Amino acid sequence: MKRPTLVLALLVLPAFLCSAEEKPQQPKAMKHRVTGLFSPERENDLREVVKKIPEVKLMSIEFKYAEATFEYDPDKLLNRPKPEEIPQRFNDLLRPASNHTFGIEPLFTTPKDKLQKVEIPVAGLDCKACCLAAYEIIYKIDGVEQATASFKDGLITALINPDKTNRAALAEALKNRGVTLKEEPNKQ
Repeated sequence: MKRPTLVLALLVLPAFLCSAEEKPQQPKAMKHRVTGLFSPERENDLREVVKKIPEVKLMSIEFKYAEATFEYDPDKLLNRPKPEEIPQRFNDLLRPASNHTFGIEPLFTTPKDKLQKVEIPVAGLDCKACCLAAYEIIYKIDGVEQATASFKDGLITALINPDKTNRAALAEALKNRGVTLKEEPNKQ
């Protein structure tokens, strides 16, 4: 064998010996529900946090449903997870990078057209941390698929599965944690 042929063979041979699993994958678009995305201002916060995670790119944010599309290679970034493990493993990267203010959840379980919007006027939310606290009270209730909290508007909103929760349950949870509700006549 001549030297150039031998060099070429040594360069090409490893590619033939690698199985399909061992070949590097291309990044994939992965859509996740993002917790902590309680106001439009938080979109920039999320962009800054994602910059801290190597090999992850934020492609788009759909604020209305608190969903974002990220681009990454789950096998490389998350150490070959099973498909059902991907949200939790990605959450394990995002939470510490955001000082535990953002997280990842699986996508909606309730069809979006079945969700009901609930609005609760509140008083006293005068900073981002207060809004995060009120948001977390609501978001953790079973049946709440998405929530927002705005100190500018004095309003907490939630998209809920009406088969699992209702406005009264959300209002009660807020009151129990010390959030002051504004009176609203005839609001159910």
